[in-house]
Amino acid sequence: MRCARKQIDFIGHYRVSGKIGEGGMGEVYRATDTRLNREVAIKVLPEVFANDSERMARFRREAQVLASLNHPNIAIIHGIEEDALVMELVEGPTLADLSPEKSLVHSSVHSC
Repeated sequence: MRCARKQIDFIGHYRVSGKIGEGGMGEVYRATDTRLNREVAIKVLPEVFANDSERMARFRREAQVLASLNHPNIAIIHGIEEDALVMELVEGPTLADLSPEKSLVHSSVHSC
C-alpha cells in the first residue's frame, strides 16, 4: 500500500498547478515560476529517496551533469529545490501515449 503525499501548492517559488505523472523515480508536477512567469516541470523525489543522504548527494551530482548538457532531446534543467528537480516543461504526448502496446519494446525486436 502506498501512502499518498499531501497536496503540494508551492515548491520554493514555484506555484504547483497539478500532477503530470509519476513513476519509480518520483512524481512530476506542472508549475509556474513566480519570478520569471514561465511554466516548468518539477520532478519530486519519493520520500524514501529524499530521506537518504547518499541518494540526495547522487541526485545533486546527476542534476549538475544534466544541467551541463545542451541537446534538443534533453529537457533543460533550471535548478534544484530541496528534493525536487526543476526543468523545462515539454508539451506533448507521453511515451505510453505513443506506444500502442504501452511498452517501450519495439515490435520489430525479437528474442532468440
